[in-house]
Amino acid sequence: MKIYRQERIEFPLNTPLLQNQPQPAELLPEIRFEDLPERLRQAARRAGWTELMPVQMRGIPYLLAGRDMIIQARTGSGKTGAYLLPMLERLDPSRNTCQALILVPTRELARQVFVETEKVCQNTGLRSTAVYGGVGYGPQIEALKQGSHIVVGTPGRILDHLLRRTLSLDNLKMLIYDEADHMLSMGFYPDMQAMQRHLPRRPLHTCMFSATFPESVMRTARQFIDKPQFLSLSSDHVHVTETEHVYYVVGGLDKDRSLVRLIEIENPESALIFCNTKRRVHYVAVVLQRFGYDADELSADLSQKDRERVLGRVRSGTLRFLVATDVAARGLDIPSLSHVIQYEPSEDLEGYIHRAGRTGRAGAAGTAVSLVSNLEKGAIKRITAHYKIDMQERPAPTDADVAAVVEERLTALLEARLRQRDKLQTERSRRFTRLAQDLAENEAELPLITMLLDDHYQELLHAPVAQPDEKPAPAREPGPPHPERDRPPRRRDRGRRR
Repeated sequence: MKIYRQERIEFPLNTPLLQNQPQPAELLPEIRFEDLPERLRQAARRAGWTELMPVQMRGIPYLLAGRDMIIQARTGSGKTGAYLLPMLERLDPSRNTCQALILVPTRELARQVFVETEKVCQNTGLRSTAVYGGVGYGPQIEALKQGSHIVVGTPGRILDHLLRRTLSLDNLKMLIYDEADHMLSMGFYPDMQAMQRHLPRRPLHTCMFSATFPESVMRTARQFIDKPQFLSLSSDHVHVTETEHVYYVVGGLDKDRSLVRLIEIENPESALIFCNTKRRVHYVAVVLQRFGYDADELSADLSQKDRERVLGRVRSGTLRFLVATDVAARGLDIPSLSHVIQYEPSEDLEGYIHRAGRTGRAGAAGTAVSLVSNLEKGAIKRITAHYKIDMQERPAPTDADVAAVVEERLTALLEARLRQRDKLQTERSRRFTRLAQDLAENEAELPLITMLLDDHYQELLHAPVAQPDEKPAPAREPGPPHPERDRPPRRRDRGRRR
């Protein structure tokens, strides 16, 4: 069930991806803390690291050797040190120009990486700058003028500085994509693609770090890195096959809102949502539809006509969220499913395996999520023990968590749209300058502003894709999907417009 019709699968569906990925031409031995050059050991101590974490032990030798890599590394695994420490050996402090660019998905991560960079680079002569949206350009431009060797930032704001010519990548040596999977889910793919025009026309040491390797990350790697090699921490060889098992403990009366929050945080490409009863399937489908999501249901109560309609959308890849019972979903083969969400645990142990097995097929990565109440938590524990599954418990997203994510995501999308406007469109928009100022200064008009932002966000991120009877969008080159670029606008009733 792929959301975007323009997507193309670059790998055979019947061949595990792990068998097709190039392993490092020469496997390099792990490096220990005491094996590091003295200046790198001192830098690590400044950052508070007294020993190397697995991603650093495995990854640092390849980065020191200048290999183009994709490295599997989860948040909190120590990946920041894996690419910062090699920079001390690769960069030249005497050249006051950007030599390393670190792209991250959020302002918060940009700040975190910048803080670590400052610690590692202290007393080395290397200067760093954090560049991200939501703040003024002045201090960032001033820092870039002084000659920052390492620039950390979000793709949108980096692209803005490149277009303003306040940042040049002519002398770039290292390019790091940090948390590439999250970068794509935040809607940064077009900005990442546009940045390619500003990179030097010569070999560039490029590395990509990602917690998982879904198809979107694989396609991105192929577009942005020339013949990358793959390194996973879970074995001695390269692989991308992995299903992540997680569960959230939520209030029994808050499951529907918890599901909505989870969708907003994860922004899954596609999801099959399991419920145990037909009544619950209908309820969840209606909740998702009322929240503006492209969702439909599949249960034994559907007429044959409605069932064929839903299955037709599944086969054509135009349905994003399918809510179903185990019986209704039996026999469905959805090879590129990114998420399986269990709204309630299966009533038997085997049921969990059958459900979770719907994602992570054909060597791709997938995520199996369970929402459980305190009463249902015991069922998850039994499943974990019986099948020896490494299942992580995560804190349920809060409204504040959702607000922080959607704010950054919408800001990135709006900034990207602003960059695409021509002079006439910019001139036309000036008609509303005074109105915008009046609305911003009048707290009573806040509901109007939030309504406009919410409507725009829903259209960009969650509007249904075109139906088969609509005029198809023009063909594009294969690539990771982007909500604003690839999803056609929602049909409206013109009579309702003001």
